[in-house]
Amino acid sequence: MVEIHPVRVHRSEENLPRSGQLAWKIAEVATDPVGVDDDVADMVINRIIDNASVAIASLSRAPIVAARAQALSHPVSVNGRGATLFGIGAKSSPEWAAWANGVAVRELDYHDTFLAADYSHPGDNIPPILAVAQHTGASGADLLRGIATGYEIQVDLVKAICLHKHKIDHVAHLGPSAAAGIGTLLGLDAETIFQAVGQALHTTTATRQSRKGEISTWKAHAPAFAGKMAVEAVDRAMRGQTSPTPIYEGEDGVIAWLLDGPDARYEVPLPAAGEPKRAILDTYTKEHSAEYQAQAWIDLARRLNAAHPEVTDPARVESIRIHTSHHTHYVIGSGANDPQKYDPAASRETLDHSIPYIFTVALQDGRWHHVDSYAPERASRADTVQLWHKVTTVEDPEWTRRYHSLDISEKAFGGRVEITLADGTVIIDEIAVADAHPLGARPFTREQYIGKLRTLSAGVVKDAELDRFLDAVQRLPELTPDELDQLNLAAAVDLLAAGSPKGLF
Repeated sequence: MVEIHPVRVHRSEENLPRSGQLAWKIAEVATDPVGVDDDVADMVINRIIDNASVAIASLSRAPIVAARAQALSHPVSVNGRGATLFGIGAKSSPEWAAWANGVAVRELDYHDTFLAADYSHPGDNIPPILAVAQHTGASGADLLRGIATGYEIQVDLVKAICLHKHKIDHVAHLGPSAAAGIGTLLGLDAETIFQAVGQALHTTTATRQSRKGEISTWKAHAPAFAGKMAVEAVDRAMRGQTSPTPIYEGEDGVIAWLLDGPDARYEVPLPAAGEPKRAILDTYTKEHSAEYQAQAWIDLARRLNAAHPEVTDPARVESIRIHTSHHTHYVIGSGANDPQKYDPAASRETLDHSIPYIFTVALQDGRWHHVDSYAPERASRADTVQLWHKVTTVEDPEWTRRYHSLDISEKAFGGRVEITLADGTVIIDEIAVADAHPLGARPFTREQYIGKLRTLSAGVVKDAELDRFLDAVQRLPELTPDELDQLNLAAAVDLLAAGSPKGLF
């Protein structure tokens, strides 16, 4: 059973009690000793595998090299074992391991997603929770419960509170969810988790400029920063330090000044006491390395490539119009009014947030590759640029309605495409969800998660190391504290050889 918690701004003289504050209700969910359902445990395992896939594929990219070098500059802190850095097995203090591993997981924009009132990649909860678990000597069962909480809180916040409308980056929901997940992991009391959630939110609100215009490498760092802040917030709260209160509902708080303002009203769904945390089952992963709203469009483009090869030739195409949801049109479509989305020299981060580019390349190639499809020579190919500039998007109210539907059977992230050829022929096709979506043509199961890992780690990780990792992660509920370090993959190549430009540390 889900309980709906009304949230509004309160004047200071109203003295909103803690029991009525959203941060306290989050803490109560985190402290509920409910067990983890078997299907939830299976999905947590799938997502740890998924995170490993995308992290291992990005380990030589510049943002990860820099973040890893920063973490290696911070040795294991006292009163703990430290946490492992992905790909190399060396250890750092947990907040810096959360940072380095979080950047690795997010860099390729290739792991799980949940979309509702706002956007999220709930798998970003795993690096900070895992880092703290390793550092504190927690068990696999403890880690499982912590991750289930992290997913639950983030999904519930994303269902209810829109950040992007006010140009606030979606990681503002990640700081509180990761703090809550760590609180569950450690078995902290509600007061401590309440303070940690407030601090984590307070320190992770930032603008969406990181995902606008010329998108920079900070796109991958932003969720890692939120995870790092969550670890530090829990540490401070455990030491008795307090947070701004009420952080959500205060008259000078987040809702009043950063979101819908003094008259705001939200209804946040949270599990009732004794109810299992099952929100991870509402989330979905990516088959392709691109913004989630591009997943279905890549699949549709591949289908059109096979059925109508003529649409790949810019000389034969008059226009391509994509009818889609508000989000797809205004964030990654032509409605964003970002000229960079049509620029062959744009950064990879920008191109993976350009549906005109992604649809064009997938249409011409009949495939999508996490490296080749973004290569500068691929983006600058003359026939691609010519076709790319014929692609526009438009919001369709029906696809917007389906995007926001609470009915999982009709919730959709695709749309309809109309391709007008030079001879006047019009080709129309549509897609609702990606092939890999639970309701798609080829839903991801454990087999596909493992296949994704083996594909992305080819040439980077030895088969024996993959088998060792897969054996460990699939025994997650039974892992002992001494075995949690096994939830890491060691690369077969020297990742430290190239080094990183020197910084302060």
